[in-house]
Amino acid sequence: MGLAHLREPRTAVTNILRKTLLIAAMALIACGAQAHEIGTTQVRFTVTNDDTWRAEITTAPTPLVNRLEAAAGQPLSKDLDQDALRAKIEAFRQTIARNIAVAFDGVRSPVEVSLAWLDQPSDPKDPLAAVLRATGPVPAGARNVTWRYDLVASTYAVMFSAEGLRGAQTQWLESDAVSRPVPVRTNLTPATTREIVVQYLTLGFEHIVPEGLDHILFVLGLFLLSPHWRPLLTQVTAFTVAHSVTLGLTMYGVVSLSPRIVEPLIALSIAYVAIENMMTTRLTRWRPVVVFGFGLLHGMGFAGVLKELGLPRGEFVPALISFNVGIELGQLAVIAVAFLSVAFWYRDRPWYRPRFVLPASAAIAAVGLFWTVERIVAAA
Repeated sequence: MGLAHLREPRTAVTNILRKTLLIAAMALIACGAQAHEIGTTQVRFTVTNDDTWRAEITTAPTPLVNRLEAAAGQPLSKDLDQDALRAKIEAFRQTIARNIAVAFDGVRSPVEVSLAWLDQPSDPKDPLAAVLRATGPVPAGARNVTWRYDLVASTYAVMFSAEGLRGAQTQWLESDAVSRPVPVRTNLTPATTREIVVQYLTLGFEHIVPEGLDHILFVLGLFLLSPHWRPLLTQVTAFTVAHSVTLGLTMYGVVSLSPRIVEPLIALSIAYVAIENMMTTRLTRWRPVVVFGFGLLHGMGFAGVLKELGLPRGEFVPALISFNVGIELGQLAVIAVAFLSVAFWYRDRPWYRPRFVLPASAAIAAVGLFWTVERIVAAA
């Protein structure tokens, strides 16, 4: 009986878990520092008075160019200056047009694309912003229009409006999803408070699962310290209070810290909690304090994403609170999956720490350190 118990770690289930962890770590490293794509693309769609439509697509140009290069089987470009980016985008204009689908009453409209401008913000360390302008005709008697854009890898906003008519409508679309039909010749009704709450609750959740790889790893690092609920609850409470405070203060403009500082420190926080997991099996007195400090940094990271998404002026507070609640639900989902997948079944086994906690913490620490170095180099 004793020998069988000692051999338990070598069961097929344990081996699968370890291999899955290794593959996941390699995938995360391959993803690099690109953990926050949500909200980096925005579209303003307008029906004009001269029976045409216009869409201004604001996006980060280098990821766009790389996506087009990958689809064309070309090597990916890096560190392109403005002139090189302009030339690349111009060369792909027809491809971009083919990836935009504007349909009136189900009939697709012809699309022409041009580069409206390529902007360099005042901070040279920030990414460039490209604005593409797509245009096309509106058929006579058209009642509804739908939008689809296939060159986005995350959630993005489309704002519909019409010249001479009141109101606007914003829809959040996931990558290449088709929008809901929008009336062409009718005043648009703004989203209700309930709709905004649902939208930002979903966006907050999606920023953790599946978009927030770095935040997922940090939460898993908290989870791995101890298989018992009290240490986990203490850490999660400290983290939640801290990031909720800085999320609100940053959105209201009370505090501000450059992403060039925040993002490397977030990556370093992942490595720290994972390394500490390998050095202790209990909740030390300083661990909640350290987690609280890291939570302040993560809150600034959440605020950076929320600024990119934008908050409706008339519903600022409900949207802010809903986004934060969505983040909490995402974190709880990560913890629940981790607990039900592994800890619930094996936390009392003598091999749980050496065979699962230590390898998992080591993998998370490696990814955190890799991201730290990569983000420091990217910010230099």
